Formats: sequence, C-alpha cells, structure tokens
Amino acid sequence: MSNERLRSALLAKKMSIQQLAEAISVNAKTVERWITQGKIPYRRHQYAVAAELGVSVTTLWDDERAVESSTDLSKAEIVTVYPHRHMVPAGLWREIYDRAKSHVDVLVYAGLWLSEDPQFHKILKRKVSGSTQVRLLLGDPSCEAVRQRGIDEGHRIMDGKIRNALMNYRPLLAGHPDIGIRLHDATLYNSLFRADDDMLVNTHVYGIGAFMAPVLHLRRLPGGGLFDTYANSIEQTWGQARPVADHDFTGA
Repeated sequence: MSNERLRSALLAKKMSIQQLAEAISVNAKTVERWITQGKIPYRRHQYAVAAELGVSVTTLWDDERAVESSTDLSKAEIVTVYPHRHMVPAGLWREIYDRAKSHVDVLVYAGLWLSEDPQFHKILKRKVSGSTQVRLLLGDPSCEAVRQRGIDEGHRIMDGKIRNALMNYRPLLAGHPDIGIRLHDATLYNSLFRADDDMLVNTHVYGIGAFMAPVLHLRRLPGGGLFDTYANSIEQTWGQARPVADHDFTGA
C-alpha cells in the first residue's frame, strides 16, 4: 500500500523525491519505495525525513516503535512547566529572545505586559538590525474572538488592551519598518512566544487572565513533534492575519 501521507508531506514542502533523498543521504529509489510501496524506513531515516519535512514521525508512519519513541521525544521537549505565568522568571523571556538568531515570534491577543517592557523593545531593535525575522501577532481589536476572550477572562476591555499595546509598539515600528506586525481574528487557545528552538506556551483557561494560567517551556527536538505543532500554528495565523491600519490605534 502506498504512503500517501509521505507523498502529501513532500508536496506541501514543495520538495521532490530526489531532493529529499539528497537531503537525508539515501538513494532516490529508496525514497520512492517508501512512497509507492509503503516500505517503512529505518528509524534513523524516519527521524531524518520528519525533521526535513517539518512534521512528526507519527504523521508519516504508524510504526508502534515510532509512536512510542515520538511520544518520549515530545515529553523530552518540555523543559519545565510553570503553574502560573507570573511565576516564570522575569529574565527568561528576555533571555530566550536575546539569543535568537533566526526567529522571534509573538502570537497573543494583547500581550500588554510585554509591550510595556523597554528591554524587549531594545532586543527587537537589535534582532531586526541583523538577520533575525521578527513577527508580532496581536488580536484584531474589532473581531469577535477578541470580544469573547475579554468575556472569558471576566472583563470587556481586551480591545482596549490591544490598542494600548499597539500604541506602545508604534514608535518602535516607525523607526524599524522591518519589524513585522499583523492583526489576527483567530480564536487562540494559547499565547505563543517563540525564539528559534525555544518556546513559551501560555495556555488560556476559561475564567482567568493569562497571567494566572500555566506556561510550558518547550525546546525543539527533531522528531519530537510537540514544538512543531505550536510553531505551525504561528505560521498559519501569520498567513491569515492583516497589516495594522491607522484606525486600529484609536478605534475610530
């Protein structure tokens, strides 16, 4: 039986059989058999393919050993868990962003506390002046998801918090146009803070503000899958978000 999941993952990555074979140092005929005949690769090749395609091993194969190993790897991606966001060491946010080389991503509704940190602004300036991609995703103040999140947290001021965050970022953006900022209308189940292969996942819990909700510190491992699940969420949300307009700052 053919492996259509592997075929689809290749197509999604816009990669040919030959390109994948060269990337993981195997013969193209071998990769072709994995697809057309459903042959299961050696474990080392499974992980190499999954890492190259940016998916988990279990997305491509149902091998029981792979499932068990992938589960263990995903657990290993959890560095630590904080019961509340306010218990995360204050310097950790700055530390992971300060050492980022390629990715700095923030996916939130407002993230007002971060927008108020002058040290974070300095880090963004340094990063964008180099080769680091900087992307800030805030909720669209006028969308239904923002209104509902405010209700879920027990208030109705989420749109105002977002506009305050936008005002905090406005001078920074004016001087550094390479800093990407967009507004989304997605229903978020987590706020995500990515710095290369480190990520802080602030869960959303009904009835309390995010500062009281748990935070997972993740560190990406090839083949783990947990980190990549959240990273893919950032990519999808960014792709569907819109640029900031002047009226977003004022609500007019």
